Amino acid sequence: MKVRFTVNGRAATVEADAEMRLLDALRDELHLTGTKEGCGEGECGACTVLLDGRPVNSCLVLAAQAEGRDVLTIEGLAAGPQLHPIQQAFVDAGAAQCGFCTPGFVMSTYALLRDHPAPSDEEILTALEGNLCRCTGYVKIVDAVRRAAERLAEARAQETA
Repeated sequence: MKVRFTVNGRAATVEADAEMRLLDALRDELHLTGTKEGCGEGECGACTVLLDGRPVNSCLVLAAQAEGRDVLTIEGLAAGPQLHPIQQAFVDAGAAQCGFCTPGFVMSTYALLRDHPAPSDEEILTALEGNLCRCTGYVKIVDAVRRAAERLAEARAQETA
């Protein structure tokens, strides 16, 4: 079947069988390999993308479920070679050690900061609880989210000035 959806602001069509996961459609059909498969069971969050603005584990979503919907992947955040402020905050905080889990954390952070521009540490931890990292111990990741929130607030302030 043909599945039509929007990915990173562009129309996309993939040929999918009934069991194809959104993760596979993104990686194998659309060659958007920033989204990673960690566990394939929805436990690690490495495959997190936004579906209609909400973070989902793309390993648990069938490609057909994306029909007519909007998908945002890690590739859709950066403006050309310029990293998104959240991505840059992860780099600056040293929160991307091996980097495998980073796209999922960044996408979860994007959704959090869009809805809660100045989150508490508790809100940060709650928003990221579906994402696992085996390298950082989470301190640097939480620091990156805080930095990103500050940078986005500064950017909003400059836009309104």
